[in-house]
Amino acid sequence: MTTTDLLIIGSGPGGYRTAEYAAKKGLKVIVVEQGNAGGTCLNCGCIPTKTFVRHAMLVDDLREAETYGLEGLTYQLNFDKIRDRKQKVVEQLRSGVEQLLSQPGIQLVRGKAVFQDAKTVVVGDETFTAKNIIIATGSTAKILNVEGKDLPGVIDAERLLDIDHVPERLCVIGAGVMGMEFASVFNAFGSKVTVVEFLKECLPALDSDIAKRLRKTLERKGVSFSFQSGVTKIERTDNGLLVSYEKKGKTFTVEADTVLMSTGHAPRVEGYGLENTGVDYDRKGIKVDDNMETNVPGIYAIGDVNARMMVAHVATFQGFRAVNHILGITDHIRFDIIPAGIFTNPEAASVGKSEDQCKAEGLDYVCHKGFYRSNGKALAFNETEGMVKIMTDADDKIIGCHIFGAHATDLVQEISCLMTKDTTLGELGQMIHTHPTLEEILQDMAC
Repeated sequence: MTTTDLLIIGSGPGGYRTAEYAAKKGLKVIVVEQGNAGGTCLNCGCIPTKTFVRHAMLVDDLREAETYGLEGLTYQLNFDKIRDRKQKVVEQLRSGVEQLLSQPGIQLVRGKAVFQDAKTVVVGDETFTAKNIIIATGSTAKILNVEGKDLPGVIDAERLLDIDHVPERLCVIGAGVMGMEFASVFNAFGSKVTVVEFLKECLPALDSDIAKRLRKTLERKGVSFSFQSGVTKIERTDNGLLVSYEKKGKTFTVEADTVLMSTGHAPRVEGYGLENTGVDYDRKGIKVDDNMETNVPGIYAIGDVNARMMVAHVATFQGFRAVNHILGITDHIRFDIIPAGIFTNPEAASVGKSEDQCKAEGLDYVCHKGFYRSNGKALAFNETEGMVKIMTDADDKIIGCHIFGAHATDLVQEISCLMTKDTTLGELGQMIHTHPTLEEILQDMAC
């Protein structure tokens, strides 16, 4: 039996960043991984998707080549090269994670971890024990339970990232973050894209004004949407796949060559022997307190598996919080302020409350709006399609920001940092910003 200070199950952004942090704090760490180092985000999620996004953005720019004085430009999309570059990016980053996990104080163990009891984990023929264990097993894609879900051509995001061609017709079921990103990407690559969504608008966590503007921009590019539509079945026909859905009591259909199931993720809790630990969990995830500790002292759960907020950067900081709790360190991580990005083209991003939330909660708030079309850099770069909404409370403190437009994910980070320090909009107005930059939109809104 091998004894260590800290055992981490899973090597995604939560697992490997936490291992690095714990080792720097002097802990001996063992990381157990049954798949590729880096987890879902690096291997079949965030990173390969954003690599596709970069290619799609370039294609969109080429379509507007004449705007930039490039006349008579022709090009041919080579999807094999796009896939090859995506894989090279993944492999380079995976190699970096493997190197990180070989640093002094960290040991990477390959295999499936199964709890024997609350302090003992078996991996193959080896047994490990640790005073503290962090579960970072991530999540798995949800598949809509409808007739035809197992037909060839009905795939999840991981399989779409490995597809060997651009589908002529792509039906995306679900208008959440992944669904919208893939709709944007494959529309740029040349697919005829249809998005079918059960809710009344895309991206329900985003401010409704921002979500609507994003959706209309994709519609102008050729993406079709059907909202308040519940998929009932998928069939194979002589003409491909036929997706049937109900909308306001009527049945509609859409033909596709490939159907992407983008209906969310579920915490990965099965098969790890959690029932042997006494940990409180169910299919919705492992229950934890604000230190990411479960009801069993010494067992923590971070990232998607606790389902508090299923994004990679949250997993990382939840891991930091868990290690800090183990070591008795008080931190100032603000889990109530979490920026999020949607990498469509243009992008969208958010942090804090939307105007919809402010209204629903009956808050005394002010909504401030800014537009890309009045910004010098946006005009120079032909990126005038965009809007910023900043919400402030009765004391002028910034409580939320939602953005649609170029580099929205970069802009929102500034507001996120200011919110962690309880900054007012007036204080933002007195902070000098570089000219010309898109960030001036934020500063101008505060003056």
